[in-house]
Amino acid sequence: MKFKDEVTFGIASGHGGPGAVSFRREAHVPRGGPDGGDGGHGGAVVFRASRHRNTLIDFRWNKTYRAPNGVKGGYRDMTGADGEDLVLLVPVGTLVHEAETDELLADLAEEGAEWRLEGGKGGRGNHWFATPTHRTPNHAQPGIPGTEMRVRLELRLLADVGLLGFPNAGKSTLISRVSAARPKIADYPFTTLVPNLGVVDMGEGQSFVVADLPGLIEGAADGAGLGHRFLRHLDRCRVLVHLVAADDEGDPVERMRIIEDELEAYDPELASRTRVVALSKIDLLQPDEVEERLAAFRAEGIDALALSAVSGVGVPQLLHIVWGHLASSLVTSVDPPADDS
Repeated sequence: MKFKDEVTFGIASGHGGPGAVSFRREAHVPRGGPDGGDGGHGGAVVFRASRHRNTLIDFRWNKTYRAPNGVKGGYRDMTGADGEDLVLLVPVGTLVHEAETDELLADLAEEGAEWRLEGGKGGRGNHWFATPTHRTPNHAQPGIPGTEMRVRLELRLLADVGLLGFPNAGKSTLISRVSAARPKIADYPFTTLVPNLGVVDMGEGQSFVVADLPGLIEGAADGAGLGHRFLRHLDRCRVLVHLVAADDEGDPVERMRIIEDELEAYDPELASRTRVVALSKIDLLQPDEVEERLAAFRAEGIDALALSAVSGVGVPQLLHIVWGHLASSLVTSVDPPADDS
């Protein structure tokens, strides 16, 4: 399945229907007055968050989405029908921006959350304009035009935990180990070209969502590699798990610092998120080589966890640590009880 996380297009709400100019013509009403009805309201364009959508690719082809117009008013004070709302389903986690100014219009972060571009109101029929001195008005209001604008939709995944690291650091293997997600796995860089989500079951009805994001490289914050196109998906993660491949050449601490610097360059607040550092792929090295790399982390005051997503060594411990951080963040985010004293 193709993944699309940003798209720009036009939307237009419906025009209000015009009011009617009409006069009563019943045989038993010799001097009938005006009875033109009001026009119907134009339909709204509605963006609604739905868990049944996980990509914005459906919006890739249409340049403009238009809601129906309201219907003209009728005789005998009959109001025209309202135009139906045009409901566009988007993934949960979608941001709606005004394209020209980039103003944020809505953050649809919950199932069923909506943003509406209201349609124009219907015009009044001529019966509204009758007065004691002007009993046969032959004019009515036109409907109010709808609104046209261009919007930019941006999808930011809703995940509790984000996996980050260089390409081929073992992120896809780890998410396939701890969840039912089945991302593409191979022994070459940039295997993951789109984000993958998995649900980790901690038992007793407890779970959290983890995102396997495409590998970052030096210069990602400036657009190198897959760039900040995917860094944005870390924005909503409460805990970041930084995987450093044990079999990579060079100083593992230095490789970790490169990615950390990219986070800082992209968003200093993101760089301050709770972080768990894990030395991955330890099944490819001898025990003394693994210990040598862990010692390099300890020398820098970094408590790194050793694991192998292939064999499962260290994975339960990682999940336990991550779950502890998530539980702690939930507790600290709740306002303390009011002091009654």
